[in-house]
Amino acid sequence: MAVRHRLIHAAPHQVWVVLADASRYSDWVVGTSDSRVARGRWPDLGSALEYTVALGPWTVSGTTVVRRVEVRRELELEVDSGPVGTARVAIDVRPWGEESLVTVDEHPLRGIAGALHNAAVDALIQLRHRGMLKRLAGVVEEHAEAGSHARA
Repeated sequence: MAVRHRLIHAAPHQVWVVLADASRYSDWVVGTSDSRVARGRWPDLGSALEYTVALGPWTVSGTTVVRRVEVRRELELEVDSGPVGTARVAIDVRPWGEESLVTVDEHPLRGIAGALHNAAVDALIQLRHRGMLKRLAGVVEEHAEAGSHARA
């Protein structure tokens, strides 16, 4: 199980604005180059996004489905990466004073990723999460700052 956290300098509702915006998914999820709603109203339970990962001249598509949601608090996703398999990604957003403590917990469920899951894979997932949380913080903090300037 790969768990990582980051303090984001914005309130939990500001983090949620970004998580709940399907068009921003590829802005903070490492590796994705595009995302679009495939089903439902993101991030309602059962809604889904299709995403694209570009690897040089090749592209691979996948799907992310909301399996559990508690608005402004928790978002649990099942990410289906085709032949690689599926993974559970849980995002927890907690108030930390006037900021947010965001925790990401991921583990492979099915397919090759699930069969080969070990401590080395978790270490690689940790590196990906570091980048993902950094990107999420950047998007959220930029959005929060732009909102505070608009009110000033």
